[in-house]
Amino acid sequence: MTDIRRIGLLTGGGDAPGLNAVIRAVTKSAILQYGWAVTGFRNGFEGCITGEAEELGLHSVQGILPRGGTILGASNRCNPFSYRNIAAGDTAPRDHSDDVVRRFSDLGIDAVVVIGGDGTMSISHELSRKGVQVIGIPKTIDNDVRGTKVTFGFDTAVSTATWAIDKLHTTAESHHRVMIVELMGRTAGWIALYAGVAGGADIVLIPELPFHLDAVRDKIQRRARHGSNFTIIAVAEGAQTASGQAIYQQIGEKWYEKRYGGIAAWLEHELSERLDQEVRSVVLGHLQRGGEPTARDRALGTMMGSFAVDLLGSGETDRMVAISRDPMGQSSTDMTSVPMVVATRGPRHVPLSHPLIRSARMMDICIGDSPVDVSNQKL
Repeated sequence: MTDIRRIGLLTGGGDAPGLNAVIRAVTKSAILQYGWAVTGFRNGFEGCITGEAEELGLHSVQGILPRGGTILGASNRCNPFSYRNIAAGDTAPRDHSDDVVRRFSDLGIDAVVVIGGDGTMSISHELSRKGVQVIGIPKTIDNDVRGTKVTFGFDTAVSTATWAIDKLHTTAESHHRVMIVELMGRTAGWIALYAGVAGGADIVLIPELPFHLDAVRDKIQRRARHGSNFTIIAVAEGAQTASGQAIYQQIGEKWYEKRYGGIAAWLEHELSERLDQEVRSVVLGHLQRGGEPTARDRALGTMMGSFAVDLLGSGETDRMVAISRDPMGQSSTDMTSVPMVVATRGPRHVPLSHPLIRSARMMDICIGDSPVDVSNQKL
């Protein structure tokens, strides 16, 4: 066992249901199984720079298992290798990574557990090259971290999205409308695919399969001809047309300062031009991040948190906790770790061979990837 007396803990990136389950598992496992002290940093890496740290004891994590969000706070805008610390008088972003390393040393922190997505893992990997002993735990509702088959937070996001699609069915049917629901996921379609199929959407559009508007229109019209005068469309925020068009929101002056958002409104406009039916759109947005985590995410977060502590206890470093296969229920043998650098190699997309895509096709769920001959098609 490595000579560890105190570990640091932080939650980087955006929030996700299940973060508190991980914080609880790391803290309790470190204290009860290894006798280590635990320091929590507030607001991700920002707290490592500003010194916002607190002692985490057993009392600190009492009652937090069912809570959404993170008791430590999170920040997806702080990269210690390029950060403007206004409190320190920075007039422009600069490299604070050495300050972070010194902070760990000053606080007597021997190793760090970081919880976050690919950006957090990339930062953590670079810190490991500066001598920091670090273990990562993958977190994102998007389920797109490379190296693991599933991330906590995903199940809760899918459940929330499915609940929303269920609600849309009744109003869409009552008013004979086409209802479009925009779901998160960035360039990966995991949430839209799972929630779309689980919620009984008639059309599911994901980034991995660029869509043809004609195929979407044809599906809607075909349903109307067969007596189904409403249609539910689940679309991932990063979905794009066959011509390569994706919809962004500009959030800064630079061309690259943009984020996904607006595909549902764009689809509403385009389909309204092509259909006689009324078309409406809904954006779930951060509703998918909020609320209590599902039992599955609580259990998965707990498993990942305790496994991360065991990795440190066995001397592992610069590794990320991972699930080795994508089952409906995990056993302890599914827990593994991968080099942290694996998570930095771009997002994990839905493979086109995924069984849920095949199931969608078999049930005549339109995924918009090609115009179809509608003469003998089902609904």
